[in-house]
Amino acid sequence: MTENDQGNVPSRQRKRFPGISSRAYEHPADRSALVALRKLSGFDTAFKALSALLPERSLRLLYLSDSVRVSDAQFSHLNDMLRDACYILDLEKVPPMYVTQDPKPNAMCIGLDEPIIVVTTGLVELLDEEEMRAVVGHEVGHALSGHAVYRTVLLFLTNLALKIAWIPLGTVAITAVVTALREWFRKSELSADRAGLLVGQDVRSSMRGLMKIAGGNHLHEMNVDAFLAQADEYEKSGDLRDSVLKILNVLPRSHPFTTVRAAELRKWSESRDFQRIMDGHYPKRSEDKDTSVTDSFRESAGHYADTVRNSKDPLMKLVGDIAGGAGDLAGDLGGRLRNRFGGGPAGDGKGTDGKGTDGKGPDAKGPEAGGADGTGAGQSEG
Repeated sequence: MTENDQGNVPSRQRKRFPGISSRAYEHPADRSALVALRKLSGFDTAFKALSALLPERSLRLLYLSDSVRVSDAQFSHLNDMLRDACYILDLEKVPPMYVTQDPKPNAMCIGLDEPIIVVTTGLVELLDEEEMRAVVGHEVGHALSGHAVYRTVLLFLTNLALKIAWIPLGTVAITAVVTALREWFRKSELSADRAGLLVGQDVRSSMRGLMKIAGGNHLHEMNVDAFLAQADEYEKSGDLRDSVLKILNVLPRSHPFTTVRAAELRKWSESRDFQRIMDGHYPKRSEDKDTSVTDSFRESAGHYADTVRNSKDPLMKLVGDIAGGAGDLAGDLGGRLRNRFGGGPAGDGKGTDGKGTDGKGPDAKGPEAGGADGTGAGQSEG
């Protein structure tokens, strides 16, 4: 944050995280993709070269001309939250923020050269101060992670896919890219939810905000614990048909379902990783260049494996059982092969020359012998 910005920072009692890297709060799948992209030489330059094709300038002019820019003079309480969020996450440059007329509660962070944050009037009217603080922190988290660049490309490709839908097979490749980007972006939303919690530092407010986005401004009619119980029921309910329907339902979405987001955020808020950040132990931005792509992918793969292993979803349990069974089978087969060829009980250190158990008779046919021709092609192991 610049010196001029720091002069306007409101008083606060929340913890601050100087130099924090976005890796501290990023979901493993989100982090592995971002680390890989950051390591690609010239990737950001190439993406920004697309700015001539992307509607970024048009979007900026649109919001400047037909929305209200947040400042000390307009929506000052949101301006205080924005500066506060940037101060807590140590984002040097405060991104412009706009309020646009739209009854649907929504917020986004877009842009290639410089991110901008947009919130709708529906969201501003729906959430209280602490709930809104988490949302502003969520969007600042997007900016710190660099999600705005990829979100803008996702919007562009989605619009392009619609425009060329009439061309036979014309959307196949773009649809595949858009589907992959949406899966990544759903994970990036979980990352930004974590950033929102680091800024607001009130998990119940974060939960209430998600609950209101799902059910509207009827807080007296809703209950956070009951809302979280819905998430548990959603994960474990139904049979394999319901599992397939869940996948089909989420594929066209850019955001995970709100109950799922709430459950994921609760899990992270109770984790050791979150507590370490709150205690001041977190990866620093200065160390980002030394981050290992391999380690990030390994962590992402481990996360997905843990998700499958611990999931209550019928399809995920089936996948886990199949994978576990295959692992047991592979382990059993490997043990047998080691015993057969590595001097274990079956081979007893003999017969490795294919001439029978004692290395003598060429046609030895004992239970541990090879085939009748001494090639080891017998079927005594079944």
